[in-house]
Amino acid sequence: MKTFAIVVTLAFTALCVLTDVGLAQPSPSQKKDTTLAVPKNLKTKLSPSYTIPTVDISSETRRQVIVDREAGQYLGHPTTVLLEDHKTILIVYPKGHGRGAVVYKRSTDGELTWSDRLPTPKSWETSLEVPTLHRVVDASGKRRIIMFSGLYPIRLAITEDDGVTWSELKPIGDFGGVVTMSTVLALQKPGHYLAFFHDDGRFIRGGDESRFTVKGPHSDHTLPAAKPWRFWVYTTLSKDGGLTWSVPAPIASLPDANLCEPGALRSSDGKQIAVLLRENSRKYNSFVIFSNDEGLTWTEPRELPASLTGDRHTAKYAPDGRLFISFRDTTHVSATKGDWVGWVGTYDDIAKGREGQYRLRIMDNTKGADCCYPGIELLPDGTFVTTTYGHWTEGEMPYIVSVRFKLDELDRKLAK
Repeated sequence: MKTFAIVVTLAFTALCVLTDVGLAQPSPSQKKDTTLAVPKNLKTKLSPSYTIPTVDISSETRRQVIVDREAGQYLGHPTTVLLEDHKTILIVYPKGHGRGAVVYKRSTDGELTWSDRLPTPKSWETSLEVPTLHRVVDASGKRRIIMFSGLYPIRLAITEDDGVTWSELKPIGDFGGVVTMSTVLALQKPGHYLAFFHDDGRFIRGGDESRFTVKGPHSDHTLPAAKPWRFWVYTTLSKDGGLTWSVPAPIASLPDANLCEPGALRSSDGKQIAVLLRENSRKYNSFVIFSNDEGLTWTEPRELPASLTGDRHTAKYAPDGRLFISFRDTTHVSATKGDWVGWVGTYDDIAKGREGQYRLRIMDNTKGADCCYPGIELLPDGTFVTTTYGHWTEGEMPYIVSVRFKLDELDRKLAK
């Protein structure tokens, strides 16, 4: 263990000489809860720290747009969807930490400005988990946007006019889960989609003990839950463009690691699916699994490098073929731990277990690790528009902010 600690120290010494590339340092507020010491009782066999540089744009306020902010109200966990005009973006998020009435807004200029809060169906007040938006298209070409709300049972709302009107939330089956659906991935067959979510035993089939009942903060809506016992990652299949969904199939679990919040993406050639996984026991790095047969079978979970260790990974390809992945930094040893960060690299880096090219601190979160669940959209000119929540002002409730950048801008910062 002494040799291991020396390696970690040397890695951070190397990092500290890279100040000309914008190496992120802990802010004064972070120093209360972020240290560069190796946590005790780690089970990972990989390095708990990374050696690639970090570009820091957290102080560049010109890139930041406030999406929504309300004094005394927790606003969190947004997801976004970009329409086919390449400038209209829809966003949903709960009034509360995951649980709470769903707020809905629209931007018609690529998130430079936002509408007021838009009317929503009555049942959206009963949401008990993070709402997630996804674009789906059926085999006939009919386009829909679907919104999931989790716990038990998982419920779905649908719009077929690009968000002008929405249905009420309705169950998709006699099963539930947490953060549903964190990813919805189009399969090669038209109209077929694979959705990914996780559960820890409480909501997959509900429960019947009153002590586990979950109640919403903005309505009388309640649901039954069970006792948690183990984290599982699931998929569910739609063959009709998102209208109906199959019974969930478990695809990943480990006896001593808590795998959750799956973030799925395809390889650059489209032939392989990778799923990045949060590790909630905080004893390992994040994990990844792969499928070479459109999600029918999966590899055993494998740990990722520390540079990709975090929560709620969301990925998009840049025009040059590189990947940008946004997430909450939960790396065991990191100067940006608890912040909104990103990773730039290639799919091959993920497949071969490499660290990648560099990391990005997008914004400085001032309270623990309570931030992120990001949305990422790519505009036609190569601009990434990333959106999430966080404690961006010390001592205040979290609010929603979007940040925009191009990878070549970050590259130039790295080269200085």
